[in-house]
Amino acid sequence: MYNQIYQEKEFYAIAEPILRNSEFQRRRTFLHHNDSVYDHSIRVAWCSYQIAKLIQKYKNINIQNVVVGALLHDFYMIPWREYKNPIPWKKHGFIHGKIASMNSYQFFPSLMNERIENAIRRHMFPLTLLPPRYIEGWIISMADKYVSLEIFRKPKNLPRYIGIEFSKESLVQSFRNFYQKTEHFVSHMY
Repeated sequence: MYNQIYQEKEFYAIAEPILRNSEFQRRRTFLHHNDSVYDHSIRVAWCSYQIAKLIQKYKNINIQNVVVGALLHDFYMIPWREYKNPIPWKKHGFIHGKIASMNSYQFFPSLMNERIENAIRRHMFPLTLLPPRYIEGWIISMADKYVSLEIFRKPKNLPRYIGIEFSKESLVQSFRNFYQKTEHFVSHMY
């Protein structure tokens, strides 16, 4: 894949400022499913690029928006396996698009625009509830899902990939918390 990327001048010209950025390079150390966030992001960008080139024959698509959005769709600062939040809707799978968008504006302000921001923020649809607004976002969302199909090899790990832990300890703690809140609520009823 990397040989194809370097030979595809249009793709590489768009991707180069991101690929050479030291903060983006740091994603090589972030584990993502079976590889790194860096490799995953490049695969999603390459897949998105190829899809966009096919669709571009029939519909006007901004290829730069597709490549930039795809490369930065997982541009979060803390490896997702280290990000722990007990609130379900604040788990990694639900919020990292928003975080990646904010980080993208911080590190690549000259590359960002409304369409790229929307694609990054909503690439996790349906977890984000709101779907992507533009075709570039739909392409990135679908490419991300296609590239991530590897996780279905181990279905028992699916909840963990969106940031939900089902370990015995976490379940016991969840039930304790629920019991305490229920007991507190009931005690205040009378």
